Amino acid sequence: MSSGAAAIAARIRLGVNIGNTLEAIGGETNWGNPMITQDLIITDKAAGFDAIRLPCAWDGYSDPATARISASWLDRVKQVVQYCINANMYVLLNIHWDGGWLENNVTPAKKDAVVAKQRAFWEQIATHLRDFDERLMFASANEPNCDTVEQMDVLYAYHQTFVDAVRSTGGKNAYRVLVVQLPNVSIDLAKTLWTRMPVDRVADRLMVEAHYYSPPNFCILTQDASWGRMFYYWGKDFHSTIEPDRNAAWGEEDAVDQSMALANQLFASKGVPVLLGEYGAPRRSNPLDLSLHLASRAHWMKYVTQKALANGLLPFLWDTGDLIDRRTYAIKDQQGLDAVLEGAGKK
Repeated sequence: MSSGAAAIAARIRLGVNIGNTLEAIGGETNWGNPMITQDLIITDKAAGFDAIRLPCAWDGYSDPATARISASWLDRVKQVVQYCINANMYVLLNIHWDGGWLENNVTPAKKDAVVAKQRAFWEQIATHLRDFDERLMFASANEPNCDTVEQMDVLYAYHQTFVDAVRSTGGKNAYRVLVVQLPNVSIDLAKTLWTRMPVDRVADRLMVEAHYYSPPNFCILTQDASWGRMFYYWGKDFHSTIEPDRNAAWGEEDAVDQSMALANQLFASKGVPVLLGEYGAPRRSNPLDLSLHLASRAHWMKYVTQKALANGLLPFLWDTGDLIDRRTYAIKDQQGLDAVLEGAGKK
């Protein structure tokens, strides 16, 4: 457990999420993916990833009255973490959306109840996984809804509870690297709301986490919305003459440059690694200029990966089974994989 956060960050060039699986409400396979296997982790490693992010649910596996987590679920999560360690990969385990008990309740009114559950869950999770070495990291939350100074004070309490709970379990957890999420995992919001790191009893063992899905018209929208239309083409050299109304009107390379530079200024340059816990853009089937759309998506993935690493951020691609087939372990999106590998300097 001798490596600090900065040393571990230096060993991670590219990570991937195993999304829509352990965090699925009602069971690991409830959102359409099969159970995680050792072969899947080996495939991720062979594809070029150094680390795995495991989004995980806990609330549905706990007793509502006592917050005691099912022993069988703790054992299953431990088994999956062991798969990652067996493949010599770093692994980030979190409490994901989990029904929103934390993420939708970053408010003074809910603070005491959420703090109690946060402490109870992390004491159990950390105790059960205490013997793993420094390749296992814990993350306090996923995407906490936090937009104001008042909410930020509450979010600090949730993160401090997390740090204190993990450290209280002792053993290797006294030194384990822990990851805390920025308000709305937004680099821009952090500029105005994030004023301090949680207090930790050991130096250089904390990272912060941001996510990047910008512009959302290109990365998130699946249909036109009242506030904006879908973008199919992103990047100054990838605009369509066939569908000019679907070209990105904002949020292109200069916006990526600014966001990543800001993360560097606020955190990485001060010795606090930034874990880019999620980023990605979907392949769409409806663009009229489909090959240009796919090329522009690959450009987005390569560019964001490249700029993240150049500014000291650790990129973890969001994937729910579109990149690598969860059943056959075949590469389903070679173009996308190549793009992030190129961005990470691995190809």
